[in-house]
Amino acid sequence: MVERLEFTDGELRETQAIYAKVKSVIEPFLMKDDERKVRRHLMNSIECNQVRRDVFGLNPILFSLQSARIVVDEIGLKRDAVLAILLHPSVSGGFISVDEVKSEFGESVARILHGLQRISDLYSKNPVIESENFRNLLLSFAEDMQVILIMIASRVNLMRQIRDSDNIDSKSRVSEEAAYLYAPLAHKLGLYKLKSELEDLSLKYLEHDAYYMIKEKLSATKAARDKYIDGFIKPIEEKLTNAGLKFHMKGRTKSIHSIWQKMKKQKCGFEGIYDLFAIRIIIDTEIEKEKMQCWQAYSIVTDMYQPNPKRLRDWLSVPKSNGYESLHITVLGPEKKWVEVQIRTERMDEVAERGVAAHWRYKGIKGETGLDEWLTNIRNILETSDDLQVMDQFKMDLYEDEVFVFTPRGDLFKFPKGATVLDFAYHIHSKIGNSCTGARINDRVVPLREQLQSGDQVEIMTSSTQKPKLDWLNIVKTSRAKSKIRLALKETQVKEGLFAKEMIERKFKNRKIEIEESLMARLIKKLGFKEVSDFYKQISDGSLDVNTVIDKYLEIQARDAGQLADGPVRSAEEFNFQGEVEQKNKINDDVLVIDRNLKGLDYQLAKCCQPIYGDHVFGFVTVSGGIKIHRCDCPNATELRKRFGYRIVKAKWSGKGASQYSITLRIIGNDDIGIVNNLTSIISKDEKLTLRSISIDSNDGLFRGNLVVMIDDTSKLESLMKKLRTVKGVKIVERI
Repeated sequence: MVERLEFTDGELRETQAIYAKVKSVIEPFLMKDDERKVRRHLMNSIECNQVRRDVFGLNPILFSLQSARIVVDEIGLKRDAVLAILLHPSVSGGFISVDEVKSEFGESVARILHGLQRISDLYSKNPVIESENFRNLLLSFAEDMQVILIMIASRVNLMRQIRDSDNIDSKSRVSEEAAYLYAPLAHKLGLYKLKSELEDLSLKYLEHDAYYMIKEKLSATKAARDKYIDGFIKPIEEKLTNAGLKFHMKGRTKSIHSIWQKMKKQKCGFEGIYDLFAIRIIIDTEIEKEKMQCWQAYSIVTDMYQPNPKRLRDWLSVPKSNGYESLHITVLGPEKKWVEVQIRTERMDEVAERGVAAHWRYKGIKGETGLDEWLTNIRNILETSDDLQVMDQFKMDLYEDEVFVFTPRGDLFKFPKGATVLDFAYHIHSKIGNSCTGARINDRVVPLREQLQSGDQVEIMTSSTQKPKLDWLNIVKTSRAKSKIRLALKETQVKEGLFAKEMIERKFKNRKIEIEESLMARLIKKLGFKEVSDFYKQISDGSLDVNTVIDKYLEIQARDAGQLADGPVRSAEEFNFQGEVEQKNKINDDVLVIDRNLKGLDYQLAKCCQPIYGDHVFGFVTVSGGIKIHRCDCPNATELRKRFGYRIVKAKWSGKGASQYSITLRIIGNDDIGIVNNLTSIISKDEKLTLRSISIDSNDGLFRGNLVVMIDDTSKLESLMKKLRTVKGVKIVERI
């Protein structure tokens, strides 16, 4: 027999204290006998062994009371939600049905419990929230919006309680769900305090080292940070006081999770995050003067410190859909550090801390009728978008076609949207632009084609060996940068052309070859150059060897003189061969061992990736029940694992036979005379290779084609590819 749930002394004391606290808040909303009936159900469920500790060893009765305190204190729910939370362990244990709850406590409590029970059933079937489960969760939300709020509170409570748990797997799963589902929900509902707690605790449990590294660094820099905040606040306080405003100010360090996300996004260390803290100016004023005094404070702050225009967030004129009102600006403070300043009133601050609940409390709504209106508003919030990403309904973009970026000294430059690092470099000086190799944006190294974003702090990197390139014209956005690049290219082209021409003439002279201008022109065209200047450019930068040019020149000269022998030697232009190949007898003793040494299963090799003996493979169970064998690097492998992971089986080759497999090779290279002969001769010389087909076409001096070959295994394939790469003119050989 299962032992009855026993309370420890500490659990008993905490249960009594929380019970008294919650009761004092919701007592005005309770109906006659509510408390007596709930106490009776709780005691009976304990006596009858209907409630037990969970996988973390948590006491379900105490856990329910802790969750109830969160929904009361942090969210503002009352009777129905609290009763549903307290009765949920009894309903889950089967001691009382939802219908019985309905008859004893009313339809609203029963409706909430039905939603919570659906969630419990869902978790019991599949403990990980996959996409299908996620949609099911959303369906339950429409039943009663209090369900979603209770879920958030319950998850916050669970994350608090599992701190010292040794159940690592369950702890990780709970933390991942908190970060993936519950934190975004809390954010969307304006429950920012709970959202931050969920994110921080998730990071603490999932990335322990990162969490404590940031926590320790925050502690180590606290004194310097406090000193900086005091120095920043003091002159603002004086100005606001002189303006006659009644206010108080406080500095707030960003959450550990927020700092970690910035570190990953900007790819920098803790020291590279400059806006670690925000300053909050909270004004005490009448509701009709709120906007005027907030904008007055904004004017005072921006007169003292240079603002970043892209980081202005005006939720005064149009509040967020969840009732959030505030004015956010980011300014360049002392020591060239960015500081976020939030300006709001006492009423707005309460809404920001407590979410939608506070918004409606300030409208004077009391009792369950007001709660219904509030919950209707929450439903509207959740229906404003198709997903649960953080979304501002009224996003203001004051500078849609412009971006504003800063130099390391804090100078502000304006560029058209889409401008790049290269535009910035040429804006500073032509020499800086011509030698630009990239930049550091917010202490992160980026290439010169990186697009600028408003608020970026840009430091250009240069190299004395860097030179302007023609494709730079496609990178820059501003006409100023384009004209400077064209001028630099023209100067460079003249120098390179003279240098290359002189080099060619010297090499030809050394080999005692007379240059014919008409023959050279044909050669340049044959090599695929439309402009002579491009030909000279490749000669000067070394990408085209002068000796190769001379060899090609002599080939054309010999052909014109009729010295090349007639025969099968030909170019690759529109070459096709479909061989009627007598396939070697297939001996199916290349055994595939599928999963746990199961042999003799019906399987086929997938046509999409054409696996052969020696490839790393896996099996995929088809609808018909057969198994298709795919390479692990098959283009479809990722999607199959993601969508149909339960149909994947292990597979490996075992027992080498004499089977041959069809594989396709893609070959790209220069269209040299005899290229086809050279390729096919390699295959024909190997008795163990059979050429099925070859299809090659040529365009502008380059050929691209496919070879289908029957081959034994991956070792033979690697050997063949290695030989094909040695053919003169071949640039790429790859398996399709």
